[in-house]
Amino acid sequence: MAIWVRYRRDGADGFGVLDDDTIAAHTGDLFAEAAPTGEQVPLADVALLAPARPRRFVGLWNNFHEAAAKNGLATPAVPLWFLKNPGCVVGPEATIRPPASYAGRVVYEGELGVVIGARCAGVDEANAERAIFGYTCVNDVTALDLLTEDASFPQWARAKGCETFGPLGPGIATNLDWLTARVRVAINGRVRQDYPLADMIIRPARIIALISREMALEAGDVIACGTSLGAVSMKPGSVVEVSIDGIGTLRNRFEAAA
Repeated sequence: MAIWVRYRRDGADGFGVLDDDTIAAHTGDLFAEAAPTGEQVPLADVALLAPARPRRFVGLWNNFHEAAAKNGLATPAVPLWFLKNPGCVVGPEATIRPPASYAGRVVYEGELGVVIGARCAGVDEANAERAIFGYTCVNDVTALDLLTEDASFPQWARAKGCETFGPLGPGIATNLDWLTARVRVAINGRVRQDYPLADMIIRPARIIALISREMALEAGDVIACGTSLGAVSMKPGSVVEVSIDGIGTLRNRFEAAA
């Protein structure tokens, strides 16, 4: 398993494989023929960026058995998906901040993110599995009051697509045994979400295959697999940490609108 990261150092962006406190720098394309340069970059000398820059950022709703049962929801046969604005993506340590026009509740949702490594259009599950580059942590931040502001039109894209509402990171884990992993979200050190990924209703390869029937996916695109119980609103000044076994911890601070 490797952990791929993107970083900024002295105003220049790079990428490579993280090993403890050092990054093995690479050149080329992260998803095609990346080659090591031989340079070892100290982690302390860089700022980590979001590990992917998706052109399509897909999220799922109601994709965990325990949450569906608790909320009285039917088990979906196909992904119940929406699109997040790719411009909402930020990396580790970035500040999450709602728009100045919004004063309502802002909710964290810790999730497993699937990073696509090759084009997928009308693929079957076997080819979808092969097209997975790796996995990352996602905080699917939501302006909850915007979602239901108009009873005639649930505003998924608007509520979930505000600037800074798509933290990703800290890296992309390849060959991750996600079935044995758990998602944990801590707010100011207190764990508020802790659920097994094995409870997922529709699993990554099937999600990709079904979505690819309707929309092509490209290398670098991200699918957030949905969340389970425990997501609540954040207070300004809160530090939110999304951790997944084998990937690491995505840490961000939530602040009030400027």
